[in-house]
Amino acid sequence: MKQFFIILSFLSVFLSKAQTADNPIILSTEVQKISETEYDIIFKAKLFNGWYLYSQYNPDGASLPLEITIQEGETGYELVGKAKEETTFKKYSDVWEKEEIVFKESAKITQRIQLTNKKITQIKLNFFGQVCETACININENFTISLIGNTISESISIDEKSKKLSQELQLDLKNTELLALSDSSTSEKSTGLVSIFLLGFVGGLLALLTPCVFPMIPLTVSFFTKQSKNKKKGILNATIYGFFIVLIYILLSAPFHFLDNVNPEILNTISTNIWLNTFFFVILVFFAFSFFGFYEITLPSSWGDKMDSASSVGGFIGIFFMALTLAIVSFSCTGPILGSLLAGSLTSDGGATQLTAGMTGFGLALALPFALFALFPNWLNSLPKSGGWLNTTKVILGFIELAFAFKFLSNADLVGHWRILKREIFIGIWILIFILLALYVFAKIKFPHDSPVKKLSFSRISFGVLLIAFVVYLSPGVLKNPTWNLSLLSGFPPPQFYSIYEQESDCPLGLDCYKDFDKGLAAAKLQNKPILLDFTGWACVNCRKMEENVWSDPKIYQLLKNDFILISLYVDDNEKQLPKDQQFTFLKANGKTKEIKTVGDKWATFQVINFKNASQPYYILMTPELEILNSPQQYSDVETYQKWLETGLKSFKQY
Repeated sequence: MKQFFIILSFLSVFLSKAQTADNPIILSTEVQKISETEYDIIFKAKLFNGWYLYSQYNPDGASLPLEITIQEGETGYELVGKAKEETTFKKYSDVWEKEEIVFKESAKITQRIQLTNKKITQIKLNFFGQVCETACININENFTISLIGNTISESISIDEKSKKLSQELQLDLKNTELLALSDSSTSEKSTGLVSIFLLGFVGGLLALLTPCVFPMIPLTVSFFTKQSKNKKKGILNATIYGFFIVLIYILLSAPFHFLDNVNPEILNTISTNIWLNTFFFVILVFFAFSFFGFYEITLPSSWGDKMDSASSVGGFIGIFFMALTLAIVSFSCTGPILGSLLAGSLTSDGGATQLTAGMTGFGLALALPFALFALFPNWLNSLPKSGGWLNTTKVILGFIELAFAFKFLSNADLVGHWRILKREIFIGIWILIFILLALYVFAKIKFPHDSPVKKLSFSRISFGVLLIAFVVYLSPGVLKNPTWNLSLLSGFPPPQFYSIYEQESDCPLGLDCYKDFDKGLAAAKLQNKPILLDFTGWACVNCRKMEENVWSDPKIYQLLKNDFILISLYVDDNEKQLPKDQQFTFLKANGKTKEIKTVGDKWATFQVINFKNASQPYYILMTPELEILNSPQQYSDVETYQKWLETGLKSFKQY
């Protein structure tokens, strides 16, 4: 089988080929001749609103400093000291608790070059730096520069049709200073990280209750407490062991941060890729059936043997390898849970940061028992004995894993427009899965490693009743006019308009909407109404939550229906091809090109070049004359969103 680390390798290769995004910094160069052997290379940079580039003099222990170097293998010239910087200023960082030196909006950096070989006619330099807003991106660009003053790059020429269509994509917006403001607060982002941390923590607690992990708790704690005659040293070693468990799971997320820094949209791209979502579906189904007991997923036994032998070294190194041995040996139970966490985090807006938060929570939940039971060894007597209940927990997790798997198949179906897994079919599959789980809990069906159930316990009966209640809650979702809208699951099933029943429109909540900006703009001019520009995605969970929980509020719904022209642009619609005469090559400001062939290509590029943003949901209010009415809005609550709409409408009436 494709084991967990092979899956990570597959993802790394796949992601490295994913579509690149526009950087928040645009670099250009100039050359000034000082003498026959000396030249000044001038780097000029323009930064998107809210982004900072860090100086080469940034203090240690803070954000990465700027660095200009000669490309490897190049000879015949050398750098003369550090580059000179203009227009820098100081900014205090709450993260590093230091003053940092940064560029904002623009930068001018001059590096002097001394020729040691007068025959040199071009030089090759590397520009490395870090730009940050709420997230940080590493900039690593190579420049080949002619000493007559022109940057030599891959010469890319685009045809007249591409030039014309590229110009049409760029709007002549007014009041753009409002775009620098945002109603999405840092606290909301922090809340998202806390949620994924708690989700990972719950996953770790569930992993503790599996047959691979639970029996190891008393054995490992007893080893540490009896290992040393000094009780305090035994407790210290057990605590360090727990720390290393957390560290190992955090390190598993580290590679994805490097991928995220190379391309800030790369993790978001995953959620829109049909075949990768299908791959996640297959893997999670595979994991689910391993939990059912039909086969076991294990890493090569030699890995565990090597780590076990390494743990005999002693000291901190030995304890680390003991923790690594636990991670490897328990993989058959923790792997499927980690697989769900990996897939779920990578397809969210938070990407690698949320993955780290989830992994930290998972590792902490696994590590806590070892530290706590070492501190309070008498608690070991209160632990239940290993038995059939451990396998029951594992099977229940298998059913939950199977239900989650269909979310990824749904993503692929929505983006690919397969029209197979529509809302009612998705909900029907969930109903079937949870009915089977209820039957299992009531011992009506069995799996290979189950022990005989002589009598149902109170906790088992209670859990079964909760499952039946959940099935009842889901049931109206398969009807044309459901009694309730399953608001607790908003964003998980397909949108309400993606239905087996005939709908009034293919827009959220049956609203009138335009899926082409030019058509929506024409309607706004004709009706003299403000535009609500909605950047959304088929696989965007928060977009569905906004539509089903916020837009459905009666006051907001009436505002959207009567007072605004809704233009919904799907940035992940990469299966719907543009007509041949509308496909073109877009030349980005950094000299690179992007092929605009699909509807998703067009609207994703449209969002970045006009609004300097690549997240969804992302809402803009503007007049038909392209006047921005107020600051952008993202994921929010009913009260905030209603106030935002009313403020924009009031501004429109004043024009």
